[in-house]
Amino acid sequence: MSKKQPTRGESLAKAIISEYKPKTVEDMQNALKDVFGPMFEAMLNGEMENHLGYDNNERGEKETTNRRNGYNHKTLKTSAGEVPIDVPRDREGSFEPQVVPKRQTDVSSMEGKVLAMYARGMSQRDISSTIDDIYGFKLSAGQISNITDCVLDELNEWQNRPLKAFYPFIFVDCIYVSMRTEQGVSDQAVYVILGYDLNGGKDVLGLWMGDTESKHRWMQIFDEIKSRGVQDIGFISMDGVSGLEDGAKAIFKNVVVQRCMVHLIRNSLKYVPSKDYKAFTAQLRKIYGAINLKGAQVEFERFCDVWTKYPGAIRVWKDNFRHVEQLFNYGSDVRRVMYTTNAIESVNSSFRKVTKQGAFSNETAVFKVFYLRIKELYQKWHGHSIRNWAIVMNQLVIDERIGTMVRKYQVSI
Repeated sequence: MSKKQPTRGESLAKAIISEYKPKTVEDMQNALKDVFGPMFEAMLNGEMENHLGYDNNERGEKETTNRRNGYNHKTLKTSAGEVPIDVPRDREGSFEPQVVPKRQTDVSSMEGKVLAMYARGMSQRDISSTIDDIYGFKLSAGQISNITDCVLDELNEWQNRPLKAFYPFIFVDCIYVSMRTEQGVSDQAVYVILGYDLNGGKDVLGLWMGDTESKHRWMQIFDEIKSRGVQDIGFISMDGVSGLEDGAKAIFKNVVVQRCMVHLIRNSLKYVPSKDYKAFTAQLRKIYGAINLKGAQVEFERFCDVWTKYPGAIRVWKDNFRHVEQLFNYGSDVRRVMYTTNAIESVNSSFRKVTKQGAFSNETAVFKVFYLRIKELYQKWHGHSIRNWAIVMNQLVIDERIGTMVRKYQVSI
């Protein structure tokens, strides 16, 4: 059996170990720093020779006025720490290095790492400390802010991008964040809309701010998304903001506004002692989970008879029972999509992971970190459609109202 030949990587590793005799990870990082510098310099000198058209040995044989003109000192930030190098320069100043372009000092993809940490809710202090621990150099709060500010143009473009003409389902909700103001720290509402398109893809349509959640702000937001291209919406799933249903229909006249069953459960549980939670919610599931409308109505009558001792809880469901009844105008798979805002609450749960760093300084700081989080969600959602989406679409097209919209906009895509 022939002896395995060492790879170039193994040979290089043995040479480094033989030369430096590292005992710790830090020793190995220092060894790599010593290697990185000469490697970068050799590559830069090769680029200079190619730029001039001759190497040092041919200097007198080439007819050109351009010559080497010494070096510029530069300190690079690498994955092994800071590495000093000498960058060759030419007399005419026409040399444009490619391996380490002019003005670039970070070759460790540090910007991407900082953005990833920021998107996960790490504070500037924590990011700086982590970079120092892992890579051996410090980033100031100002440098981290500059790095994260690089997404602002992209964020602004995303906030104002054209939207699709039709969304079969959208989900609306607010999440509250702490913000520092002249009067102190206060909670501000961040309005979020999640849309499902005709292909079953998810998209966060935008982010908006307000002092509190109100129907007037929601109407402004609906008007904005209409100006960005949304012509029709099939269903809006929402919690119980007073007046929101009328406001939505004033802008999208064909929309069906659906109260979230989970929010109704939470609202009614305020009137129920904890010892009865399990039995109470189990009976509610028989109502909105019934096979048909008749079954739901029978279960609702039974529910009202059983829980007469909690009139406040019963009143919540009586006031909103039409939202239960309208569920049964559609197939079971459509009902499973529209009856709850869990889809957008999942998005907001992702946002809450990045709001633990404390109060935000301004609206831009909020949008910046939320947008970075949304980009991560897009990567997670890419290539995945809603479960049983084909069945959902089949159930939608047989409805006279929404089927007309589906066929209209399917033709246009």
